[in-house]
Amino acid sequence: MLEERRQNSTVVAARLEGLTKRYPNGTLAIDRLDLTVAKGEFVSLLGPSGCGKSTALYVLAGLANATAGRVELAGGCQQAVGGGSIGFVFQEPSLMPWATVAENVALPLTLRGSALDSALEVVRCLTMVGLEAFADAYPRELSGGMKMRVSIARALITRPQLLLLDEPFGALDEITRARLHDDLLRIWSETGCTIVMVTHNTTESVYLSNRVVVMAARPGRIIGSVDVREPYPRTKAFRLCSGFSDHVRQVSALLDNAFSE
Repeated sequence: MLEERRQNSTVVAARLEGLTKRYPNGTLAIDRLDLTVAKGEFVSLLGPSGCGKSTALYVLAGLANATAGRVELAGGCQQAVGGGSIGFVFQEPSLMPWATVAENVALPLTLRGSALDSALEVVRCLTMVGLEAFADAYPRELSGGMKMRVSIARALITRPQLLLLDEPFGALDEITRARLHDDLLRIWSETGCTIVMVTHNTTESVYLSNRVVVMAARPGRIIGSVDVREPYPRTKAFRLCSGFSDHVRQVSALLDNAFSE
């Protein structure tokens, strides 16, 4: 899998060119942002609150419109979330409380009229996130971490080529977050998808990513990136090694500059 990722490193999965977003009230959220993500990469977007990280992710997903600039996905066209090309995990799980776990996961297929194929796909995705025994449970019966697992399974149900995550672990405790980190890396390895994740957490970005992209305070723009050239799979031992600390220091230094740019 790692060899395949190296071979795909020159294949573009997503590209933002000159992305600009100005809101109707005049606020310039993003100013001429350029970002290219290679097929199979795991890229984290890191930056101060309000720097436009989530906005860039929403534009990439087709959930928001840019004021100027260009969005390109593999294949040369942009598809909306749920169309099969893109999976999106929001900050909050946003599960339907009246529906079972299986029904929540199957929702994208149901909306596409693919209900006949959904049962096996639901089992596949729930197994991937370790919740196959909870298919008939309701959201109220789940912990916060389990709800986020359901949200990830729902994003995977269409077998997306590009998986976008908007601060998915911000509200979780450290123990749950660490377990989900490892689960996400395993899913990334198994599916071969490209991942772009927004986060405020420096250590999280270094542990998960092979590239951390740092954005400046508003208006959002990229001021630098750090390649995390450490092998996968990553374990607790990686968090304790000098290489991890070195990368965290590099990312932190860029983040310090984000407030002065």
